[in-house]
Amino acid sequence: MQLRRRFGILTLVFVLLGPPAAAYEELAALDLSAYAGQVVYLDFWASWCQPCRASFPYMDRLQADHGKQGLVVIAVNVDTDRRLAARFLAETPAGFRIAFDPSGTLAEQWRLEGMPTTVLIGRDGKTRFRQNGFRKADEAKLETRIAELLDEETP
Repeated sequence: MQLRRRFGILTLVFVLLGPPAAAYEELAALDLSAYAGQVVYLDFWASWCQPCRASFPYMDRLQADHGKQGLVVIAVNVDTDRRLAARFLAETPAGFRIAFDPSGTLAEQWRLEGMPTTVLIGRDGKTRFRQNGFRKADEAKLETRIAELLDEETP
């Protein structure tokens, strides 16, 4: 399976504890093939990560501003203790999809080097951009790349 290059069928079932927060859509599984034809902003985050906290309002804006154009923001939490993620989300609500990877399976497959890690996936299912970390100064560069991907024809 070439997960980094193409949408493949990747279905991971995560253990979900407690009720989901009303502010975000919680995914019971992450199947990237379900987003074929859309641009995916895939973000890996952890509760202890300060840049992750700073990126959440930005991802909210992206989803709100570009969702109708075909952008899907998915943030994958890599905390092993789900309560830490729940506390983070209570303090920093998310208006986009949230998935959980407590076993680190996705993190390992995507070969994460830091937090957060952002991966932009084009409508064709190919990884088009990858960035470690998040700074306010990164927003313009990300917006440009997202706009380019949204302007591409659906394969």
